[in-house]
Formats: sequence, structure tokens, C-alpha cells
Amino acid sequence: MRTLPGSIGSSPGRRFAGRATYHGGMSFLRRRSATPAGPDFDVLAMDPGDWPGNLGAGLLPAPDGTCQGVFLRYDLFGGRGPAMIIGNLPEGSPAREVPEGQVPFEVGQLLLALENDEEVTVVGTEDVPVMQGDNLLIVRRVKLSEGRISCVQFDRSDNVLVTIAAWDRPITDDLYALLKPLPAELFQQD
Repeated sequence: MRTLPGSIGSSPGRRFAGRATYHGGMSFLRRRSATPAGPDFDVLAMDPGDWPGNLGAGLLPAPDGTCQGVFLRYDLFGGRGPAMIIGNLPEGSPAREVPEGQVPFEVGQLLLALENDEEVTVVGTEDVPVMQGDNLLIVRRVKLSEGRISCVQFDRSDNVLVTIAAWDRPITDDLYALLKPLPAELFQQD
């Protein structure tokens, strides 16, 4: 897995209406404490081999070193910027606690990566059924005030919330077919 240089973080003076209290920067696969940082769950995302661009992974660590989320940032080749962020947040992660009307954490991270400081809010949601292999998912489409961002969310059977935020492209059924469980070991620190 290739890692992007640097880190995705908030710039001083930036403000996003969709930013919840946990909207901080994302760290790139580095240890934050003596306890190895990494998830204790598989990460549902697009396989790195299926993405024809650059890929970065980030962990959302708790102060005690446990993992409160994993995020994958899919960038386009040629420095053309981020295309999509896929997040997996386990039950109890503070990043899941977003006040009504505010954007999901992954949308905030996408806006930061794009250096887009316009105010973005949630204007509505819609539940739609989607097939992923033999499984029926109830996907929540999150409608945003910024029409160039597509966002969907769904809960896994193990209560991990998956959020996909994409810039300037719709999220189609084809994408759900590409989602695979990536083993937790891929994101563990030694």
C-alpha cells in the first residue's frame, strides 16, 4: 500500500459548518502511543490494486492508543487532487457523533484535502436499497449544500459505520461492487 506524503489536517483559520467537535487532522499510519495503533476490525474499502491513482491511509487514534476509525484517501494521478475518502468508524467513535445538519467527518476531511473553505451543510438524507454481492444494504445518501460532493453511509453487521465521500463524481452501484474487507493487519503498526 502506498502512503501519501504529509498528513491531512486542518489549516489555521479554516472553518466548516459541517465540522463536528472531532474534526481534527488525520494521522498517516504512525504510532501515537506505546500501544500499537490499528483497528481491531476489517476495513471495508476499495482494494488498493483496483485504484489507478495514489492511496493514503489514516488512523484515528484514541489517547489510549486504540483505533477509533480508519480512513482511506484515494487521489488522482498527476497531482490532480483527492477524488474520494472512505471511512470506517466503529461503534463508540467520537467521529460518529455529528450534530444534525453538520457534514460527516469524511466530508470534512475531503474539504480540507481540497483546501475548500466554503461552508457546507447537510440539506437532507434519503435511504435507498443497494446490492453488494449477495447482500442488501440500506444506504443513506447524504445530500449536501455543495453539489459537487457525493456522500453515502451504511452500517455493517458489526456496527462499523462506512462513509464514502467523493468529489465531483457520483457514487454508483459499481463502486459498492468494488468494496472488499481489507484485513486489520494491513493497518497495524509494528
